[in-house]
Amino acid sequence: MAIGKRVYMKRKLADPEVVKGFVGIPASNVGDTFERIGCMNPRIRLMSNPRGVSWSGNALTIKTRGGDNMLIHYVLENIAKEGDFLIVSNEGCPTRSIIGQNMACSMETLKLAGIVIDGPIRDIDAIREMTLPVYATGVCPGGPFKDGPGEVNVPLACGDIAVNPGDVIVADPDGICVVPRLDAKYVLEQAKKKFEIDQAGLAAAKNGTNYGKQKWSKALNDKNYEIIDDCYGW
Repeated sequence: MAIGKRVYMKRKLADPEVVKGFVGIPASNVGDTFERIGCMNPRIRLMSNPRGVSWSGNALTIKTRGGDNMLIHYVLENIAKEGDFLIVSNEGCPTRSIIGQNMACSMETLKLAGIVIDGPIRDIDAIREMTLPVYATGVCPGGPFKDGPGEVNVPLACGDIAVNPGDVIVADPDGICVVPRLDAKYVLEQAKKKFEIDQAGLAAAKNGTNYGKQKWSKALNDKNYEIIDDCYGW
Protein backbone atom coordinates (compact mmCIF):
# COMPACT_ATOMS: atom_id res chain seq x y z
CA MET A 1 0.00 0.00 0.00
CA ALA A 2 1.33 3.44 -0.96
CA ILE A 3 1.29 5.06 2.47
CA GLY A 4 1.56 8.80 1.96
CA LYS A 5 -0.09 8.57 -1.47
CA ARG A 6 -3.53 7.14 -0.66
CA VAL A 7 -6.94 8.41 -1.71
CA TYR A 8 -9.94 6.82 -0.03
CA MET A 9 -13.09 7.43 -2.05
CA LYS A 10 -15.57 6.55 0.68
CA ARG A 11 -16.39 7.84 4.18
CA LYS A 12 -18.84 6.92 6.89
CA LEU A 13 -21.15 9.91 7.37
CA ALA A 14 -23.39 11.14 10.14
CA ASP A 15 -27.17 11.17 9.71
CA PRO A 16 -27.91 13.94 7.15
CA GLU A 17 -30.71 15.31 9.33
CA VAL A 18 -28.31 15.59 12.25
CA VAL A 19 -25.79 17.46 10.08
CA LYS A 20 -28.50 19.88 8.94
CA GLY A 21 -29.66 20.27 12.54
CA PHE A 22 -26.47 22.12 13.46
CA VAL A 23 -27.18 24.93 10.99
CA GLY A 24 -28.07 28.07 12.91
CA ILE A 25 -26.60 26.92 16.23
CA PRO A 26 -23.58 29.04 17.25
CA ALA A 27 -20.27 27.20 17.28
CA SER A 28 -19.78 28.31 20.88
CA ASN A 29 -22.87 26.38 21.98
CA VAL A 30 -21.61 23.32 20.14
CA GLY A 31 -18.13 23.57 21.63
CA ASP A 32 -19.47 23.95 25.15
CA THR A 33 -21.24 20.58 24.94
CA PHE A 34 -17.97 18.61 24.96
CA GLU A 35 -16.11 20.55 27.65
CA ARG A 36 -14.71 23.09 25.19
CA ILE A 37 -11.98 20.85 23.80
CA GLY A 38 -13.16 20.43 20.19
CA CYS A 39 -12.69 23.90 18.69
CA MET A 40 -9.88 24.72 16.29
CA ASN A 41 -7.11 27.17 17.06
CA PRO A 42 -8.28 30.75 16.28
CA ARG A 43 -5.29 31.26 14.00
CA ILE A 44 -7.71 29.76 11.43
CA ARG A 45 -10.34 32.42 10.82
CA LEU A 46 -13.21 33.24 8.49
CA MET A 47 -12.04 34.98 5.31
CA SER A 48 -15.28 35.17 3.29
CA ASN A 49 -18.80 36.55 3.79
CA PRO A 50 -21.28 33.68 4.14
CA ARG A 51 -24.92 34.22 5.11
CA GLY A 52 -26.59 32.87 8.23
CA VAL A 53 -25.62 32.22 11.83
CA SER A 54 -23.59 29.03 11.34
CA TRP A 55 -22.85 26.34 8.76
CA SER A 56 -22.33 22.60 8.96
CA GLY A 57 -21.14 19.78 6.73
CA ASN A 58 -19.39 16.44 6.44
CA ALA A 59 -15.62 16.49 6.88
CA LEU A 60 -13.74 15.50 3.74
CA THR A 61 -10.14 15.42 4.91
CA ILE A 62 -7.12 16.28 2.78
CA LYS A 63 -3.64 15.81 4.20
CA THR A 64 -1.11 17.49 1.99
CA ARG A 65 2.54 18.47 1.96
CA GLY A 66 3.06 22.05 3.08
CA GLY A 67 2.24 24.47 0.27
CA ASP A 68 0.88 21.83 -2.15
CA ASN A 69 -2.70 21.75 -3.49
CA MET A 70 -2.65 18.91 -6.05
CA LEU A 71 -4.98 16.75 -3.96
CA ILE A 72 -7.48 19.58 -3.50
CA HIS A 73 -7.80 19.78 -7.28
CA TYR A 74 -8.27 16.00 -7.44
CA VAL A 75 -10.94 16.08 -4.74
CA LEU A 76 -12.87 18.84 -6.51
CA GLU A 77 -12.72 16.88 -9.76
CA ASN A 78 -13.58 13.43 -8.43
CA ILE A 79 -14.89 13.25 -4.86
CA ALA A 80 -16.35 16.43 -3.37
CA LYS A 81 -20.11 16.82 -3.39
CA GLU A 82 -22.76 19.15 -2.04
CA GLY A 83 -22.59 19.44 1.73
CA ASP A 84 -18.94 18.50 2.12
CA PHE A 85 -16.66 20.62 4.30
CA LEU A 86 -13.09 20.29 3.04
CA ILE A 87 -10.56 20.11 5.87
CA VAL A 88 -7.01 20.69 4.68
CA SER A 89 -3.95 19.89 6.77
CA ASN A 90 -1.11 21.92 5.29
CA GLU A 91 1.70 21.26 7.78
CA GLY A 92 1.18 24.85 8.93
CA CYS A 93 3.06 26.18 5.89
CA PRO A 94 2.73 30.00 5.96
CA THR A 95 4.45 30.87 2.67
CA ARG A 96 2.25 29.25 -0.01
CA SER A 97 -1.41 30.00 -0.63
CA ILE A 98 -3.43 26.80 -1.05
CA ILE A 99 -6.45 28.17 -2.92
CA GLY A 100 -7.44 31.33 -4.71
CA GLN A 101 -10.48 32.81 -6.39
CA ASN A 102 -10.83 30.19 -9.15
CA MET A 103 -10.82 27.19 -6.82
CA ALA A 104 -13.17 28.92 -4.40
CA CYS A 105 -15.58 29.61 -7.27
CA SER A 106 -15.50 25.91 -8.17
CA MET A 107 -16.39 25.06 -4.57
CA GLU A 108 -19.35 27.45 -4.69
CA THR A 109 -20.52 25.81 -7.91
CA LEU A 110 -20.32 22.38 -6.27
CA LYS A 111 -22.33 23.77 -3.31
CA LEU A 112 -19.78 22.66 -0.78
CA ALA A 113 -20.46 23.50 2.85
CA GLY A 114 -17.07 25.20 3.10
CA ILE A 115 -13.32 24.76 3.37
CA VAL A 116 -10.93 24.99 6.32
CA ILE A 117 -7.21 25.40 5.59
CA ASP A 118 -4.42 25.37 8.16
CA GLY A 119 -2.52 27.75 5.91
CA PRO A 120 -3.01 30.87 3.77
CA ILE A 121 -5.07 31.72 0.70
CA ARG A 122 -4.85 34.43 -1.94
CA ASP A 123 -7.19 36.62 -4.03
CA ILE A 124 -8.60 37.88 -0.77
CA ASP A 125 -10.53 40.78 -2.33
CA ALA A 126 -12.64 38.33 -4.33
CA ILE A 127 -12.93 35.66 -1.63
CA ARG A 128 -13.97 38.25 0.92
CA GLU A 129 -17.15 38.80 -1.10
CA MET A 130 -18.02 35.10 -1.52
CA THR A 131 -20.78 33.36 0.41
CA LEU A 132 -18.82 30.09 0.58
CA PRO A 133 -17.40 29.71 4.11
CA VAL A 134 -13.62 29.93 3.61
CA TYR A 135 -11.36 29.62 6.64
CA ALA A 136 -7.60 30.12 6.54
CA THR A 137 -4.71 31.44 8.61
CA GLY A 138 -4.14 34.50 6.46
CA VAL A 139 -3.24 35.60 2.95
CA CYS A 140 -0.11 35.19 0.84
CA PRO A 141 0.52 35.91 -2.86
CA GLY A 142 2.89 32.97 -3.19
CA GLY A 143 1.31 30.16 -5.19
CA PRO A 144 1.20 26.44 -4.32
CA PHE A 145 3.10 23.46 -5.60
CA LYS A 146 1.18 20.68 -7.38
CA ASP A 147 3.27 17.58 -6.77
CA GLY A 148 2.07 15.83 -3.60
CA PRO A 149 2.50 13.67 -1.64
CA GLY A 150 -0.61 13.52 0.48
CA GLU A 151 -3.70 11.52 1.41
CA VAL A 152 -7.47 11.93 1.21
CA ASN A 153 -10.12 10.82 3.70
CA VAL A 154 -7.65 9.85 6.42
CA PRO A 155 -7.43 11.15 9.99
CA LEU A 156 -5.50 14.39 10.33
CA ALA A 157 -4.94 17.40 12.57
CA CYS A 158 -6.16 20.84 11.57
CA GLY A 159 -6.02 23.84 13.86
CA ASP A 160 -4.61 21.58 16.60
CA ILE A 161 -7.74 19.41 16.59
CA ALA A 162 -8.06 15.82 15.34
CA VAL A 163 -10.48 15.40 12.44
CA ASN A 164 -11.68 12.10 11.02
CA PRO A 165 -13.39 11.66 7.64
CA GLY A 166 -17.14 12.08 8.09
CA ASP A 167 -16.97 14.09 11.30
CA VAL A 168 -19.44 16.97 11.46
CA ILE A 169 -17.94 20.42 11.02
CA VAL A 170 -19.83 23.32 12.60
CA ALA A 171 -18.50 26.78 11.80
CA ASP A 172 -19.51 30.40 12.30
CA PRO A 173 -17.71 33.78 12.44
CA ASP A 174 -16.16 32.77 15.79
CA GLY A 175 -14.43 29.70 14.34
CA ILE A 176 -14.75 25.95 13.79
CA CYS A 177 -15.91 23.06 15.95
CA VAL A 178 -15.28 19.42 15.07
CA VAL A 179 -18.03 17.03 16.21
CA PRO A 180 -17.04 13.35 16.14
CA ARG A 181 -19.38 11.49 13.81
CA LEU A 182 -20.42 8.90 16.38
CA ASP A 183 -21.28 11.62 18.92
CA ALA A 184 -23.06 13.98 16.53
CA LYS A 185 -26.66 13.16 17.52
CA TYR A 186 -25.96 13.56 21.24
CA VAL A 187 -23.95 16.75 20.72
CA LEU A 188 -26.76 18.24 18.64
CA GLU A 189 -29.29 17.56 21.38
CA GLN A 190 -27.05 19.12 24.03
CA ALA A 191 -26.14 22.09 21.81
CA LYS A 192 -29.83 22.91 21.31
CA LYS A 193 -30.32 22.92 25.09
CA LYS A 194 -27.25 25.12 25.56
CA PHE A 195 -28.57 27.52 22.93
CA GLU A 196 -31.88 27.84 24.80
CA ILE A 197 -30.04 28.48 28.07
CA ASP A 198 -27.88 31.14 26.43
CA GLN A 199 -30.93 32.85 24.93
CA ALA A 200 -32.53 32.97 28.38
CA GLY A 201 -29.28 34.41 29.75
CA LEU A 202 -29.24 37.04 27.04
CA ALA A 203 -32.79 38.06 27.90
CA ALA A 204 -31.77 38.35 31.56
CA ALA A 205 -28.74 40.47 30.62
CA LYS A 206 -30.97 42.82 28.65
CA ASN A 207 -33.46 43.30 31.48
CA GLY A 208 -30.83 43.49 34.22
CA THR A 209 -31.70 40.31 36.12
CA ASN A 210 -28.64 38.20 35.29
CA TYR A 211 -26.76 39.31 38.44
CA GLY A 212 -27.89 39.86 42.02
CA LYS A 213 -28.49 36.25 43.06
CA GLN A 214 -25.03 35.87 44.66
CA LYS A 215 -24.15 32.96 42.38
CA TRP A 216 -20.58 34.17 41.95
CA SER A 217 -20.15 35.07 45.61
CA LYS A 218 -20.94 31.45 46.41
CA ALA A 219 -18.49 30.29 43.73
CA LEU A 220 -15.64 32.31 45.26
CA ASN A 221 -16.55 31.11 48.73
CA ASP A 222 -16.51 27.49 47.57
CA LYS A 223 -13.01 28.03 46.16
CA ASN A 224 -11.73 29.60 49.42
CA TYR A 225 -11.28 33.14 48.16
CA GLU A 226 -10.61 35.83 50.76
CA ILE A 227 -12.78 38.94 50.48
CA ILE A 228 -10.96 41.90 52.10
CA ASP A 229 -12.85 45.09 52.88
CA ASP A 230 -9.77 47.30 52.58
CA CYS A 231 -7.21 48.72 50.11
CA TYR A 232 -4.23 46.73 48.87
CA GLY A 233 -0.76 47.60 50.12
CA TRP A 234 0.41 50.90 51.49
